[in-house]
Amino acid sequence: MTTANLYLDDLWQQVKNLVKKSEHFDDAIYNTYFDNTQLANLNDKKAMITVNTAFHKLVLDNEVDYIASNLSRILNIDGIECEIVVKNEGEIQTQRYIKTEPVVIKEDGVQPSQTFDNFVVGSSNRESHSAALGCAYSPGQFFTPLFIYGNSGLGKTHLLHAIGNYVKKHNPNAKVFYISSSDFVRHVANSISNRTIEHFKDEMNALDVLLIDDIQFIANKEKSHEIFFNIFNELVNNKKQIVITSDRLPTDIKGLEDRLISRFSSGLSVGVDSPEFETAMAILYVKIRNQSLDESLFDEDSLAYIATNFSKDIRQLEGALNRLLFFSIEFSESEPISLDTAVNAFKGDFIPPKELDPKSIKKLVADYYGLTMTQLIGKSRTKPISNARHIAIYLIRKHLDLPYSKIGEEFGNRDHSTIISACDKIEKAIIKDEILRVAIKELENKLF
Repeated sequence: MTTANLYLDDLWQQVKNLVKKSEHFDDAIYNTYFDNTQLANLNDKKAMITVNTAFHKLVLDNEVDYIASNLSRILNIDGIECEIVVKNEGEIQTQRYIKTEPVVIKEDGVQPSQTFDNFVVGSSNRESHSAALGCAYSPGQFFTPLFIYGNSGLGKTHLLHAIGNYVKKHNPNAKVFYISSSDFVRHVANSISNRTIEHFKDEMNALDVLLIDDIQFIANKEKSHEIFFNIFNELVNNKKQIVITSDRLPTDIKGLEDRLISRFSSGLSVGVDSPEFETAMAILYVKIRNQSLDESLFDEDSLAYIATNFSKDIRQLEGALNRLLFFSIEFSESEPISLDTAVNAFKGDFIPPKELDPKSIKKLVADYYGLTMTQLIGKSRTKPISNARHIAIYLIRKHLDLPYSKIGEEFGNRDHSTIISACDKIEKAIIKDEILRVAIKELENKLF
């Protein structure tokens, strides 16, 4: 590292220390968006600050004057300007936030116990957490709608409530409303029956933030489609924030009108996956603390046993932890709770072996390369992600012998010729690339 780089790093660390001490940003925003910034260039008039993603740039562009003032303070020079630059190319169009006077909704449905502070972040949900936090920080400015998809029990509802709580804390006058799609359908039916549907629409249209859970249950409800379509358009046109969750992508929800699919796909869609081992362990420790239990009550191996075998979703993790606690109280006197106790607690249960199927191979490869499942099957063509994707395709073809068309469906409905090309590329590369051979061997050892 050059002397100039050392100077810039030291200078920027002083700025970061000053910003953190000022508490201008709360911890969640500072850690997610500002802590990883770097001072890339500096002259007597302008500083260039690099961030990891275009989304980080969107957030910090709003704070550029504040950042510049802190840098000027450290340098003791007036008039320094700052420019936020993304390390990798890519731009996102911003939207302007327009404030209107809302109609008061008496109960907002937001659960105060579910916040960003107690949401455990790992590689399986980092993208969705970052997007949710950004929307909470500047509602309606970045992506509306934000569409979060993934299987049940992975934290989607927690993120909705966390957004609601964050907005309420930092803008008490904002009108926030959480509702499940099933409750939305019932509200529509009751309002039509009571002839108050226009009043219901007026209340919804006056929201600043609409959080709607499990949108897939609105499928095939034609009248609810019409009402929600109108509310959606009104909120989007007024630059309000909509966040939607589902167990699948909008295009995969059967019985949903094309115009709604188009609207849902117009914002940002991010996925959540099953927690990897490290995240599962962190979640278990959070659950232990939430029950006011001492962490030393558990031997780490006993928790690792649960994290390994019951991490399909967070509800399963919590249920397994409760089962272990009950068993240890009733049938074991050992303290701390040991691995043997954990094994005995679930002895009567069938813990299925790891299935060798496309999903398990994709997850293994994603975890090995530190990617999310969404990145692995997505459209990104950056070399690290593309190589991992090709390896996953190759392993599925080699060990499951699935048709190329079926493998293509597993990777975002890619054409069979794309799958054939990926397999051929890996087969040829293995011959010359020792690092690739070792990686594939390690992955195959984990599969069997």
